[in-house]
Amino acid sequence: MAETILVYASSEHLNSMLPLAVSITKHHPSISVVVLSTTAAAAAASSSVTYRRLPTPALPPNSDPVEQFFEIPRLNNPKLREAIEEISKESNIKAIIIDVFCYSAFEVSAAVGIPTYFCNTTGAFGLCLLLHWPFVHEITSGADGNIEIPGCPLLHSLDLPKVLLFPRSNSYKHFVDASINMRKSAGIIVNTYHALEFRAMEALANGLCVPGAATPPVYSLGPFINTEKDSSSGGGGAEAECFRWLDLQPMKSVVFLCFGRRGVLSAQQLKETAVGLENSGCRFLWAVRSPPGNPDVEALLPEGFLERTKDKGILWKGYAPQMEVLSHESVGGFVTHCGQGSLLEAVWFGVPMIGWPLYAEQRVNRVFMVEEMKVALPLEEAEDGFVTAAELEKRVRELMDSKTGTEVRRRVTEMKHSAAAAVAKGGSTVVAMEKFIEAVIGS
Repeated sequence: MAETILVYASSEHLNSMLPLAVSITKHHPSISVVVLSTTAAAAAASSSVTYRRLPTPALPPNSDPVEQFFEIPRLNNPKLREAIEEISKESNIKAIIIDVFCYSAFEVSAAVGIPTYFCNTTGAFGLCLLLHWPFVHEITSGADGNIEIPGCPLLHSLDLPKVLLFPRSNSYKHFVDASINMRKSAGIIVNTYHALEFRAMEALANGLCVPGAATPPVYSLGPFINTEKDSSSGGGGAEAECFRWLDLQPMKSVVFLCFGRRGVLSAQQLKETAVGLENSGCRFLWAVRSPPGNPDVEALLPEGFLERTKDKGILWKGYAPQMEVLSHESVGGFVTHCGQGSLLEAVWFGVPMIGWPLYAEQRVNRVFMVEEMKVALPLEEAEDGFVTAAELEKRVRELMDSKTGTEVRRRVTEMKHSAAAAVAKGGSTVVAMEKFIEAVIGS
C-alpha cells in the first residue's frame, strides 16, 4: 500500500497549503498526498497530489465569519472520519497535516491513531504569538497596551488581530484551544524559511514560547508559493494590455498596488489613494476591486484622474496575477496588505514593500516586515484605518527615491538570495523537509 500524507485545509488556507502538498511530492515522489477541503481546489499542480472535496455542513444563521472558519471543520468531523477510513483501505496513512482552523480534526486523527501535524500558514513570528497567547490570556485575560512575545519585536494590542481583543467571543476561545492542541501535536510546519525569521525560529527551537512545557518540532518548509507562471487566464484582453504597458516602463520604476483576494477599499479610500498616487509622480499599476454597491470603479475616482495619469499609471480591474506582476523587471515597489503569501512572493522576487494591512493578522505581519525583516516601509493610518493621500504620496516617494528606500531594497535583495539558497540543495528548507519526512515515515 502507498505511503500517504493527508493535508486537511480550511477554505481560507487551501491556496496556501496546496503548494506545500506539491512540495512534499516533489521532494519525495514515492509519497502520495491527498488534500481534503470543503472548497473546490484549483487545477492540480501535480499529478501526485489527489484532491478530495468534503461536503460543507449546515451552519447556524448569523454566525461570525471567523467563527465559521472553525465551525465548518468541527461540524465536519464525522465526514472527515469517513474519508480517512475510505482512504486507509488503499493507502497507509502516515500523517495528517491540518491548519489552525481545522484544529478540531485532532479528535478524529487521535481516535484513529494518525500522527497530527499543524501547518501554520503565517510566519514563524505568527506562530510565536499563537503558541504563547494562552500565557498572555492567563495573565491578562486579553490584551491592552504593549504585548511581549518571545522571539518577536514589541507588539501593541492595536496591532493584534481583532479577534484577540474580545476574550469572551467564541472565536477567541477557538484560537486558544487551537494553540493548546498545537502543543500536543507531532510537529508544526511553518510557512517561512529560517534566514527570514531566524530570531523567531530560534525562540521556537529553544522552547521560549511555551514555558514549562515541551514545544513540538517546528519545520520551516516555506516559502509556500508556486513560482511557475500562471497561464490559466490565457493572457488576453486587458491582461495583455497591462503587461504590454509594463514592458514599456523603465526597470524598477513601477509601484504595484494589490490587496489580496479579500482586500477591498472603501469608495472614499479609493479616491484618496488615487490622489496620493497622482501626487507622488511615480509610475503605478493598481489592482482595483469595486466596493460593495459601487460596480463602476472609474466613477469613484477623482474627475480626470485616468486622463491625467494615462502616461504614468494603469488600473487593473479585479484580480491581478500577482506572481507574474511581481516577477516583471519594471516593478520596483509593492503596496501590499501584508498577507504572508504576498510577503513571501515579494521577497522571492526582491521587491521592496509598503505595508498597508487590512484585516486578520496583517497588522502583526507589518510590524515584523518593518521592524524585524526590514523589507518594508509602514503607512500611518487614522484610528479607523484610513490612509490619507499625503501619507501614501510620502511613502511611495520614500520607497522609490530616497536613501531609506534604497536600504529597504538592499535588504529585500539579500532576502531574495537567502530564499533561493533555502530551497536549493542543502538549504534550510530542504534540510527541514528531510527531517519532516523522516519523522513521518519513521512514525
